[in-house]
This record gives sequence, structure tokens and C-alpha cells, in this order.
Amino acid sequence: MTKTAIYPGTFDPITNGHTDLVERAAKLFDRIIVAIASSTKKGPLLSLDKRVELAQQVLSHLDNVEVCSFNILFTRFAKQRNSTIVIRGLRAVSDFEFEFQLANMNRAQYPELESVFMTPSEKYSYISSTLIREIASLDGDVSQFVHPLVAQALKEHFK
Repeated sequence: MTKTAIYPGTFDPITNGHTDLVERAAKLFDRIIVAIASSTKKGPLLSLDKRVELAQQVLSHLDNVEVCSFNILFTRFAKQRNSTIVIRGLRAVSDFEFEFQLANMNRAQYPELESVFMTPSEKYSYISSTLIREIASLDGDVSQFVHPLVAQALKEHFK
């Protein structure tokens, strides 16, 4: 039986912390689906198509990883993809309360769904997409926090 785990998020933009989690999860599960939420309510900086394209390029070295988008309730998406595993990243203790609530809400809607919490490598623990967007918007150098393709896309976006 193939174990498929889904790593959902907005990935606006995908960071080295996200990549680190996907690379490590790819060793634990047969297949990883990086599911990029449209999240129109959040008002993402990059378009959904651009976020998917960047994630596909950044993660192309991983054979068992698929990148796609979704715009429906996550639990419905997980059922459609026959997955009972959701991967969530925890950078700090402050992330835990929200993630705990989310895991229980997901399980209430889809009892078979298990949340697997992973922490990024220490060197990525302080990186967030929000901080990357802020630095890039002020013409700062984000090259140590994101893949070169992402850094270039942000540079072009803020021209």
C-alpha cells in the first residue's frame, strides 16, 4: 500500500524551510503531494500559477513529489487524493496552538486523517514566507532563504 502524504500551504513563496521539510518527508513516505492553496482570502503576493510553477521547479529533483493547486476544503482534497496523512511544519512553539486546533478540526471532518508535525532544520527555523515577502518588497537580499529561481521571481515582481 502506497503511503501518500500531503503538505498543504500557500507557499507564497516557497522557502528553503519548505524545501527542507519536503526533502525529509520524501524519505519517510512513498509519495508527497505539495498542495498549494489558492488562498484568495489571504491575498497572496504571487499568483497561484506562479507559486505552483516555482514549487515544481524548486522540488523537481525529488522523484516522489507532485506539486498541484487546490481551492476546496483541505479534507475534501485529501479524500479525493486518497491520503490519510497531512504534513504540517512547526517552526516555533507559537505555531503549535494553531496547528493543534487545525489538526483536531481536520480529524473531526475526516477521522482517518493523521497530522504529522515536522520541524525544519535549525538553520531554517526562523524563515517564513511573510518575512521573505517583506524583505523582498524593500529590495533586500533573500537569496540565502529561498531558491535562486524564487529570489529572481520576487525581484521581478517588485521591479
